[in-house]
Amino acid sequence: MAKYRDLLCLSVVIAFIAAQTIFGALVHAQDQSQPAKRVTLEQLLSAPFAADLVAAKRVNRIAWTLDDNGKRNIWVAEAPKFEARRLTSYLQDDGQELSQVNFSEDGNTIVYTRGGEKNSAGQSPNPTSNPAGATQAVWAIEFSGGEPRKIDDGHSPKISSQGMVAYIRDGVIYLASLNGVGKPSQLVVRGQNHSEEWSPDGSRLAFVSSRGDHSFIAIYNVAAKAISYLAASVDSDSNPAWSLDGKRIAFVRRPAQPRDTPQGYFIEPDRPHPWAVWVAADATKDAPAIPAHEIWHSSTDPNGSFPYMADDTGGGVLNWAADDRLVIASEEDGWQHLYSLSVEGGKPQLLTLGECEVEQWSFSADRKTVYFNSNCGDIDRRHLWWVSIGGGTVVNAPLSGGDGIEWSPRVLANGKDLVYLASGAADPSEVRHEDISTPNKKDLAPEYGNHNRILSSQPITRRPKDFPAGELVTPQQVIFKAADGVDVHGQLFVPRDGRPREKHPALVFMHGGSMRQMLLGWHYMYYYSNAYAMNQYLANRGYVVLSVNYRSGIGYGRAFREAPGRAGRGATEYRDVVAAGKFLQALADVDPSRVGLWGGSYGGFLTAMGLAHNSDIFAAGVDFHGVHDWPTDNWDGKNIAPDLTKLAHESSPVSAVETWKSPVLFIHGDDDRNVYFTQTVDLIARLRAKGGVTIEQLIFPDEIHDLLLHRDWLGAYEVEAEFFERYLKHDTAHSKTAQATTTVPNPN
Repeated sequence: MAKYRDLLCLSVVIAFIAAQTIFGALVHAQDQSQPAKRVTLEQLLSAPFAADLVAAKRVNRIAWTLDDNGKRNIWVAEAPKFEARRLTSYLQDDGQELSQVNFSEDGNTIVYTRGGEKNSAGQSPNPTSNPAGATQAVWAIEFSGGEPRKIDDGHSPKISSQGMVAYIRDGVIYLASLNGVGKPSQLVVRGQNHSEEWSPDGSRLAFVSSRGDHSFIAIYNVAAKAISYLAASVDSDSNPAWSLDGKRIAFVRRPAQPRDTPQGYFIEPDRPHPWAVWVAADATKDAPAIPAHEIWHSSTDPNGSFPYMADDTGGGVLNWAADDRLVIASEEDGWQHLYSLSVEGGKPQLLTLGECEVEQWSFSADRKTVYFNSNCGDIDRRHLWWVSIGGGTVVNAPLSGGDGIEWSPRVLANGKDLVYLASGAADPSEVRHEDISTPNKKDLAPEYGNHNRILSSQPITRRPKDFPAGELVTPQQVIFKAADGVDVHGQLFVPRDGRPREKHPALVFMHGGSMRQMLLGWHYMYYYSNAYAMNQYLANRGYVVLSVNYRSGIGYGRAFREAPGRAGRGATEYRDVVAAGKFLQALADVDPSRVGLWGGSYGGFLTAMGLAHNSDIFAAGVDFHGVHDWPTDNWDGKNIAPDLTKLAHESSPVSAVETWKSPVLFIHGDDDRNVYFTQTVDLIARLRAKGGVTIEQLIFPDEIHDLLLHRDWLGAYEVEAEFFERYLKHDTAHSKTAQATTTVPNPN
């Protein structure tokens, strides 16, 4: 579409002076250091990735998952020594995920899920193509050690205070004894059932029963073996939260929609999605129907829409805290913040302040304090904070700061030990501990510098001794404007190679999601931790890399995330990618004829957009499992008008195949559950029919979207690096000698 090129070419004029100034300063800084030694992908991907950090309720114990080169295990530690100990013994790179870790009430037993969710054909992920197949199952293991025992097939285990485990299999809730006595029992309830929550005394289980165009909050009475429903209606109810005394339940209600409302996440017109908080005053009432009433509702403005990010990556939209107050997430002021709301209703009190966003949160044992991470004061990083939920003046107190990135705060039962996950520019994720018993928590801000952490206690986990932290570069924050004036943030990786006068090849990297934000250091998500490692590897090999936080991503407010015309509504975020390409072309030490781009998922979509619309800017690209035609990958949307479908198609790479000239490498697993594999099949077929485009491909049979095998990440990145070496590090004449179509075999 010519409109992209005509409008976006202005961005080079806007960015040129800023780019020259920024890059000049960065090159000068890099000149002062010694050239970096060559590192390998094996080294960069060798650091174990920590996630799923949880704390026991009543004892001072923690657990987390650790992915060590594809070997996924549960690790544990205990106050006061916090000596890390591997609990499970899964010692193969077998692609079986570990997740949903939970402690029993006494902290003596841990339950978890092993394996991934089923696809539409009912098949669990099996990336090794094991003829015996694979299953997703719930397991239990003692904190003291021993062999894990399988509870049953399923996922999402929750343990009651009475030692009963609720879990989900194929949309059905099952109950089993934690000690393995007896057989699991099934709750026969219509619909797809999920989000189970035990009452504090373990006598009742609340859950969501989804019925398609509406949903109920159901309560199962364990002793009576009976089901009740809270204020059943035509609306959609979700997010049940028990009161601390176990007598009441708060939940979210979203109003019913007309049957012909357009539904298609990446295509449907933008509209408000209002919601309300309801409370059932007597959730223990033994009756088929339990009354409830509304205590608060959002505005009907776009900012009042249901904050779905809080469910996806945060600490939940709705939490019951101390003193009969609820902590809710909302974007009423345009940013995701936390509010305190009385169960009697009234105006919510803002707990977190500023033009910044709260992302993850948890509570102290007495439920009087919220611990959270946000990008407040440091918009391209994450730091830890705390705030009291009580009334009066709200003060957000920092728990961390400096050049690090911190997330997943958990305070132990003793109220003095804080554990969390942290990373830095040269330090992949690790579990850390801090004593917060000091009277003034503001004094606890740890500082980071030159890869050495100044903290009162040591990390609980450590990276490998031979990890090449000293050879990595520190990405620099850059801010440039797209042609329509939108400010775009990015992280610029400048090679530390001792040759500042050399014209470097350059790459633009786009994340997926698109509700993601790349940071000035190792990322807190496994997929993007790997991508950060790849960008460091590319910088080590002499590429200038610009990671772009394009519009529709998180971290910069709802207006940026819900930007008009994004995705299948006009692909306005592509303007940010072109601006990034022109920003790189304007740098004095970048060869403007050797700028490429790469990205996965949504980033694959933007990679294909760049090659289709602007082969004049982007000389080559690597497209990981990208979306190529919005109408065919629209999350099973319905009631989309023909004009919207046409716009979505025109906002897709497939509509500009005729202007595609640059070589491309496609990488995709054919059991992808996020982006249909047919997206890559279709685009390659179209490019072959057009002719004149060098196509290479790396296909992983039985792999999913977020590659499960460590060796597949290594194989994919090695092929990507070799592809860019051929097309961006050699002259044009050499590149034209490359084979027109190459199928790279699966390294498995």
